[in-house]
Parts: sequence; C-alpha cells; structure tokens
Amino acid sequence: MDNRPIGFFDSGLGGLTCIPYLLSDFPNEQIVYFGDTARTPYGSKAPSTIRKFALEIADFLVGTQDVKMIVIACNTVSAVATDELRQRYPDIPVIRIISPAADLAASVCSEKNRIGVIGTKATIRSEAYIKKINEQNPKLTVFKQECPALVPLIEEGIIQSPIMDMTIKHYLDRFISDNKIDTLILGCTHYPLIRSNIERLYPGLDIIDPSKELLRSVKDILDKNDMHASERKPDHVFYASDLSESFVNMINLIFAGSGYPVTFIELDLEEFFENRG
Repeated sequence: MDNRPIGFFDSGLGGLTCIPYLLSDFPNEQIVYFGDTARTPYGSKAPSTIRKFALEIADFLVGTQDVKMIVIACNTVSAVATDELRQRYPDIPVIRIISPAADLAASVCSEKNRIGVIGTKATIRSEAYIKKINEQNPKLTVFKQECPALVPLIEEGIIQSPIMDMTIKHYLDRFISDNKIDTLILGCTHYPLIRSNIERLYPGLDIIDPSKELLRSVKDILDKNDMHASERKPDHVFYASDLSESFVNMINLIFAGSGYPVTFIELDLEEFFENRG
C-alpha cells in the first residue's frame, strides 16, 4: 500500500479530462494536479522551454507534494520532455499519455484503416504518435494535423459555439476527406472537451481518447509496485499558476456530487522557487 498522492500536470485544464477515469476505478487515490494556466498553451513554444517548464513542475510535485507517481497529462510535454523527467526522477514512475493510446491504435487497427492524429504544433512535429504506432505495427498508415487554435479556444470556454465548429472544420475538413481518415486520435488532453463537436461534424469516425487510455498505464504501475492506496476518502488538491474562472469551473464540474473535498491553490512557480532559495 502507498497512500502518497498521484501527481498530474498539464499546460492548463486539458489534463483534467483524465481525472474522472482514474477516480471511477480508483476512488481511494489522492490527486495533486498542477495546471500551468499562466503559461499555456505549450504547443507553440520551443521544446527547450517546454522541458524547462516540465522540470519545474515535476520538482514541485516531488519536492513538496511527495507524489508516488508523475502522470504527464499533456501530449506536448509527453512528446518532448519525457526522457528528461525520467532521468531527473529515476525512482519515481513517470507515465506519458501518448503510449497507451498509440498502443491501442496499433492493436485495433489494420492496414485497411486510415489513422489521423491531431494535436498541438509541438506534439505533431515530434511525430511521437506516429513513431510509437509504427514501432508496434509498421504496416499502419498514420496522418498528422496541427490544430494550434483549438487549445486557446477551449481554455476560454468557447466550446459549444459556431466559432469552435468553424475552427474544427478549418483544420479537419480537408485533412479527413483528402486522407480518407476513419480513425482519429485526439492527441491533446483538451480535445475530449470538443469530442461531441467532432462526432457531430464527422459522424462515423472511430475516436481514440488518450485521456481514457491513460488509465491502463496507471493501473499497471499501481498493480506492479503494490502502490494502491488504502481505503479512505482522500482530499484532492488542484494547483494552478493562474487560478482562472474556467479552471475552477472545470474542476467543480468534474467533482460535482462526488462528495470529495477539493482545495484550490494558485502558485507562481518562479516566485515559489525564488522564495525557497
């Protein structure tokens, strides 16, 4: 047994889409989440900047929250900073969101399928999904599409809106039709929040949600290392570098009616580390 919390982090609120899946299966686990809402989006930033931000957040989660596991609930960070995080903390499991969804796609798709991956510029340009899928099954055909404007709109809560639909169509109309896409991987944790839009605009697509598939990797680590928490009602803590209204609203939506205590804390990482000396 291990009652230490599981640390999640993302560039903003997208990683929150992973939380309900985890708590549904593992209600005893405590979550400590950090959303870097002041510096989002990460997808258009240089890889070196993304790695710097990721290491700062991991240092905070390990050094002050004593997390037993780090879950990178961000495709952009998963694509460019996983190796650095694992090198920094070799004794703590570091799970990236890309692998479970890529493994699923490789196992359920055949040569007849036309797989599309959508994500931020950094995720798509890294080709992390394509590499991982082809590592498992080199015969599969995978296409990629950058969608840089989606995350800022989602962060602003512009979801059930003609503006969002127009933006989705701008990126996906030709991508799906020209490449005859039948299977779409939502390569950003923000995108499950617009899944209903995509399903409405492109009926018949098979959609793979990495936020959901991430649960398999978390379970494997908990089982393998006997790290499950004992039976309890945990207190969850959500940190943000900018405690925006949309961030708080999203957490309240996730935990509505759950009865779990939730704490919100705004934290400026640069100021925090300066004060620690």
